[in-house]
Amino acid sequence: MSIKSYKPTTASRRNMSVTDYSGLTKKAPEKSLLDSQSHQSGRNSYGRITVRHRGGGNRQKYRIIDFKRQKVDMPATVQALEYDPNRSAFIALIQYEDGEKSYIIAPNGLKVGDKVVAGASSDIKPGNALPLANIPSGTFVHNVELYPGKGAQMARSAGIMAQLMAKENGMALLRLPSGELRNVPDACMATIGQVSNIDHENVKIGKAGRTRHMGWRPTVRGSVMNPNDHPHGGGEGKAPVGHPGPMTPWGKPALGLKTRKPHNRSDKFIVKRRNGK
Repeated sequence: MSIKSYKPTTASRRNMSVTDYSGLTKKAPEKSLLDSQSHQSGRNSYGRITVRHRGGGNRQKYRIIDFKRQKVDMPATVQALEYDPNRSAFIALIQYEDGEKSYIIAPNGLKVGDKVVAGASSDIKPGNALPLANIPSGTFVHNVELYPGKGAQMARSAGIMAQLMAKENGMALLRLPSGELRNVPDACMATIGQVSNIDHENVKIGKAGRTRHMGWRPTVRGSVMNPNDHPHGGGEGKAPVGHPGPMTPWGKPALGLKTRKPHNRSDKFIVKRRNGK
């Protein structure tokens, strides 16, 4: 897929670009694979806002994606490539030989009519899912499980791929898109290839309205607020934050503070952090 731009008929159009969806083959989703989802607008079960700047946005239906690929050694034919409003990647509608339909994350290069299959004896080609133990070292994969049978949790965004570096003692060493080197049990499933919609990162939003359609409300800088609204607020003219470092509206350190637990259970699986340490 490529990026499509328009003639600058307005100021926002000049800086706006969209993904070219001409390669997608089906507009209406498969009704049996849809589920409703409600917008909480950043509020928790008590009705308190825990994620700021959320609300509004277009109504969406959730597409039920098969992240587990548990129909082993049963070939499926790609019926259509579709847009999914809930993720940056495209999705593929597949139909198994027994007639069951399912959605999967579409890898780059997958076409309508292609066959995909999940299982230890599957070929190494885009769309096929195998345990990491059966994938050759150096292969690029996506849709990677962290725990066997739980379903894919890593490398699912548009244009993303992880590389299988080595296998030893029942663990597979992966280089993630962030640069992190991480061990994963080699019984975990992974899908061959790179996630579709590679040009997603080059799309320019162009106007505030598109962000509102996505459910994001405006964000205001603390430095332009009053002192009773934000620690950065107040002062004459353009004043500095007035603290040793930037702070949240509630006075906690922000922008760069490490928030990962100091003793996380998964620390033992990380060989090299993404910051090189």
